[in-house]
Amino acid sequence: MRLPCAALLLTLALPALARPASAEVPQVVTDIPPVQALVLQVMGDLGAPALLLEKGADEHDFQLRPSQMRSLSQAGLVIWIGPELTPWLDRALRATPAPTLALLDAQGTQTRAFASGEGDDHGHGGLDPHAWLDPQNALIWLDLIAARLSELDPEHAARYAENAVGAKARIATMDSEIASLLAPVANQRFVTFHAAYGYFTTYYHLQGAASLALGDASAPGAARLSALAADLRAGHYACAFPEVQHDPALLTQVMQGSSTKLGPALDPVGSSLDFGPNAYDDLMRRLARSLHDCLQP
Repeated sequence: MRLPCAALLLTLALPALARPASAEVPQVVTDIPPVQALVLQVMGDLGAPALLLEKGADEHDFQLRPSQMRSLSQAGLVIWIGPELTPWLDRALRATPAPTLALLDAQGTQTRAFASGEGDDHGHGGLDPHAWLDPQNALIWLDLIAARLSELDPEHAARYAENAVGAKARIATMDSEIASLLAPVANQRFVTFHAAYGYFTTYYHLQGAASLALGDASAPGAARLSALAADLRAGHYACAFPEVQHDPALLTQVMQGSSTKLGPALDPVGSSLDFGPNAYDDLMRRLARSLHDCLQP
């Protein structure tokens, strides 16, 4: 016997009604290249997280475009370091409903305070936000990213976890290579443009680096420049490193009359490098190689 039309439609609809709706891969937005790289490694071919910081931009002082604000408002998850690094993103997130994962405040993240005087004009208070320069934090974050994505997209939880395991093995290999590269120059002292490298120097047991500028909010004062110039002329530092986002003229001026070598421009956030899943490894390896090549006797 043929079913009535209404009954037939209900019968055909029952299997679909009985099936639970599958969760979609969330649209992820990230703040800086190393964070995007870690998220890309966890997501694999499941998705491509957006990156807010543009080529060559300064992570501390950036102006979002309207299209980026729309991307934030539509995001299923925003993964970022935190307001200590990107106050411009903190202000933008207050106007959006997007869920967030602030890595600097996440459980397990190893943080450090700026050394005495480092953070006074940095705009960050006492907490150093450059925590991605410690590879142990990257390992912790990979698991946190996989867990948060799995909460939003449980259908692919196993993929996220598997990708995180592979990414951690990759970072462990990178870490071992960098440690071997830097060990011969660990006792050499150097100067950087600003105080961004404490996590890196602490983790790899390098001699503490002095900085030209305490932070990004103001230029160094005359007394600081004079003291640093005297230390350079006295031979206290083997190398001095400018940064890609800043004019090197002031650093080279302070170096006049010293035997300190001028190293290549460092890029602690990787905004000058190729973006993608390799960006974190490239940033760390390039930083290590730049230090090694200038500091070796």
